[in-house]
Amino acid sequence: MAMVDEAAELADALAELRQSIHREPEIGLDLPKTQAKVLDALDGLPLEISTGRALSSVTAVLRGGRPGPVVLLRGDMDALPVTEETGLPYASAVPGAMHACGHDLHTAMLAGAARLLCARQADLPGAVIFMFQPGEEGCAGARHMISEGVLDAAGERPIAAYALHVTANKLPCGMFSTRPGPMLAAADQIRVTVHGRGGHASQPHRAADPIPAACEMVLALQTLVTRKFDVFDPVVITVGCFQAGTTDNVIPDHARFLATARSFSASSRAALADLVPQLIRDIADAHGLTADVEHAAGYPVTVNDPAEAAFAVQAIAGAFGPGRGETAEFPLTGAEDFSFLLDEVPGAFVMLGACPPDRDPQAAPTNHSAVAVFDDAALAGGAVLYAELALRRLTRG
Repeated sequence: MAMVDEAAELADALAELRQSIHREPEIGLDLPKTQAKVLDALDGLPLEISTGRALSSVTAVLRGGRPGPVVLLRGDMDALPVTEETGLPYASAVPGAMHACGHDLHTAMLAGAARLLCARQADLPGAVIFMFQPGEEGCAGARHMISEGVLDAAGERPIAAYALHVTANKLPCGMFSTRPGPMLAAADQIRVTVHGRGGHASQPHRAADPIPAACEMVLALQTLVTRKFDVFDPVVITVGCFQAGTTDNVIPDHARFLATARSFSASSRAALADLVPQLIRDIADAHGLTADVEHAAGYPVTVNDPAEAAFAVQAIAGAFGPGRGETAEFPLTGAEDFSFLLDEVPGAFVMLGACPPDRDPQAAPTNHSAVAVFDDAALAGGAVLYAELALRRLTRG
């Protein structure tokens, strides 16, 4: 039976698993209920299974009946601190937590791929590592799993690594998208505290007001973007949090703001780390103030290996026929900790449309929205592509 047909027979079971995970979302690195659901889904399969020490990860190794290399498939499992407002019958039962980014689908698809590949164990030329990862949303779960040895779980390092990520908008359900080179941005955080000297608002000349200086910094960061960086190697700086003062007639001692810095190359990322602190301190000094500034490293640029991205496009066409995949013209400005794996192993990150058919992909709510909805119809296709990527890559050697 063709893999697409086998996956269609698994569709109901995959939807049941996904919806069960969706009802009980867990955040961060500790996901005991999700881990238990994954272990149940893998029970009875010919897999070597281990769990994480510092996090609720699951690593499963399938050793094929023929010798060959190793391929890694990753699916993230954690949810977001969002209160769900979809009204779905399987909506989150946990206040303040929601699978608003579709990681519940990734988990179910990877479990489905494990079943598809286990059915082909005898003819599989090599080994597959199934990486069920907590903590993608800001906790660098991939880095934790690397430190705990996921890349060596099969005895030798993978020759390639692949990840899928669903999107609630932009792509029609079942459409795949990837590209060579930068696929997602690096994401770093800028933390600034401007130190002034408080006083009465009616006499600002007797104080050292940190608010105008902090406001100038916010605007100057936007000028930095357009005057220090190549428009064809862009960066994005967005200030998302600004805090100062308690009332209208008091000049505060401090002003604080937080910003995210996005970049698409190692050189621009390094330049941001140098230029931003210098700019902040220079503006503070010009106002006779001081500033503490931290440029905190987050996730690196997610860079698809060109050959592996091209291979993924071929695998999509081979598995589903023409018209189900695209080569994206531009990278996405989101960030991903799969970047840590791609720094170690060549591979590709692939997007998969999961927009419900009654919604316009261009107008539907985005991932991370409290009303984001993902169509279970994407599950079977995602499981197939995971499995096809591993099987075709191992066969190619």
